Amino acid sequence: MSSWLDYTINGLIVGNVYALVAVGLALIFGVSRLINFAQGSIYLVGAYIGWVAVVQLHTPLPLTIIFVAVVAALVGLIIERFGLRPLQNSVRIAPLLATIGISFVLDQLVMLTFSPNPRALPSQLPDVRFQVGGGTIGPLDLLIAGVGISSALLLFVFLRYTKLGWAVRAASQDRDAAMQMGVDVNRVNQTVFGIAAALGGISGLLVGMYYNQIDTAMSLQATLKGVVAEVVGGAGNVPGAVAGSLLLGLVESYGVAVFGTSYRNLFAFLLLVMVLVLRPNGLFASARQAPPEPLTGTFIAPSRPVRIPRWALAVAVAVFAILPLLPVSLYVLQTLINAWLLGLLALSLTLVAGTIGQVSLGHAALLAIGAYTSALLSLALNVPVGLAIIAGGLMSAALGTILISPSFRLRGHYVSIATLAIGEIVSLVILNWESVTRGPIGISGIPPLSLFGYDLISPASVYWFAFAVMVALALLQVRLLGSHLGRSFRAIRDDDIAARAYGLSLNRYKSLAFIFGGFAAGVSGGIAAHLYSYINHETFNTQQSILALTVVILGGLGNVVGAIVGAVALVGLPEVFRIAAEYRILIYGIVLLLLVRFRPQGLLGTI
Repeated sequence: MSSWLDYTINGLIVGNVYALVAVGLALIFGVSRLINFAQGSIYLVGAYIGWVAVVQLHTPLPLTIIFVAVVAALVGLIIERFGLRPLQNSVRIAPLLATIGISFVLDQLVMLTFSPNPRALPSQLPDVRFQVGGGTIGPLDLLIAGVGISSALLLFVFLRYTKLGWAVRAASQDRDAAMQMGVDVNRVNQTVFGIAAALGGISGLLVGMYYNQIDTAMSLQATLKGVVAEVVGGAGNVPGAVAGSLLLGLVESYGVAVFGTSYRNLFAFLLLVMVLVLRPNGLFASARQAPPEPLTGTFIAPSRPVRIPRWALAVAVAVFAILPLLPVSLYVLQTLINAWLLGLLALSLTLVAGTIGQVSLGHAALLAIGAYTSALLSLALNVPVGLAIIAGGLMSAALGTILISPSFRLRGHYVSIATLAIGEIVSLVILNWESVTRGPIGISGIPPLSLFGYDLISPASVYWFAFAVMVALALLQVRLLGSHLGRSFRAIRDDDIAARAYGLSLNRYKSLAFIFGGFAAGVSGGIAAHLYSYINHETFNTQQSILALTVVILGGLGNVVGAIVGAVALVGLPEVFRIAAEYRILIYGIVLLLLVRFRPQGLLGTI
């Protein structure tokens, strides 16, 4: 009984921490209709600023909290002013992608400044525990609860009784009407971002003290948990975000009590998927709330795609095909092999996101399914590698489509959030299903690539194999896009209501797109598994999904040639500047920001 009380207290404490992040996200969504994926990075900044204050400056606790809140708020103001305000008149998905790029930049700047090694962040409170019923509670638990409750009360007073708070509420209800009534929307946005960033920074500080450790990888999990709590409560709903956070904390804590620590995150994402499927607007949203507007189709920028003559494409294919026969280094061949594999993933994503309008942030899960299927078939059942890779592609197409199908009824940002959650669920299932996937140890000794009984060991043979597979699937996709099916995909992307009025079954066509896309991604994962002979649950992570999204935006959404050009560019450019290898993710983030700002239609334009 006492342990259950401990788990309840722990769940409420953790829920309070999630609430500080989720409330900030809800405030920003309420005013800007934006999921701020940089909120977790501000949480990271807050944790490290707190470390500087506690360990280097030896500030007392109240001054530490104020210091962290002020610095984090300044970061939030800078993000709003220079990262997002220039995108006010852009298509609606542009700010969402910009926040992803900003999170990359912030995370890498923190890592380059403080190094990736974990650091201890000691609590500045006495290390004692008080007996409460059958459980215990410490001063830091009380502090976290106090900060959470007092922040919620202050926010309530601000929104309810101050003139600026009224302006925030007016802008959240109808931004255009608020502007017509004289509300300074830019000032409102600045205020909201400052408050949200301050709350996120304090949350990072408190979590660092609670676990007595911080590291540069904590940003993504904070973002994900904040988004889960916000969506569960109802996007843009501040009280709902608090309630969703507490519910999330309790579900995680009780789940850990029953199944163990490794299942903690799995419960969070399962809860999110269930809420999205059963009540997409969140548990505490009004039943009369209007459904979200389509998001993805609006990303199609008004531009004319760059048409590359067929003869030029044929020459390019011929040059790349004979490249291993020329005096080029093995390093160049290996770099291009990586580009072809990323190109396969980009082909998959550009079909799903660019052609039918389902922006996926968890596409790396399809890689993982294909890789594990191919590796296990070849290792456990001695299936020939070529057949195992094809089986991996088919499994990825089938299982990926089944997993993603609940999101087909969603619109707006919820599609991206659902795919992100499903990607995390796949990774966590791989981590915990040890009897099949070997858990955190991963699978090693995967047979090398082979075809018709001949091992493909030399770099040239691997290069030709990967290149041939990519060209074949690219040609198939070009043929698909030129068919009636491809035109139906684009019709759904551009106006799903009109497409449905013409009798198109949205779910059926979305399923077909994910089947074709899933096969290409699964084949890419299978080839990667046999090429590197080792995979684990972290091989294909969320960063891989974001990288693929950056590639297809760079090339031009829906553009087959653009996906390949984008893959070569994003794999090749960091290699050209290899001296700055530690800046690779920073480069990806800056590229994404520049693209969204100056050429959202991509290098070759959107088709």
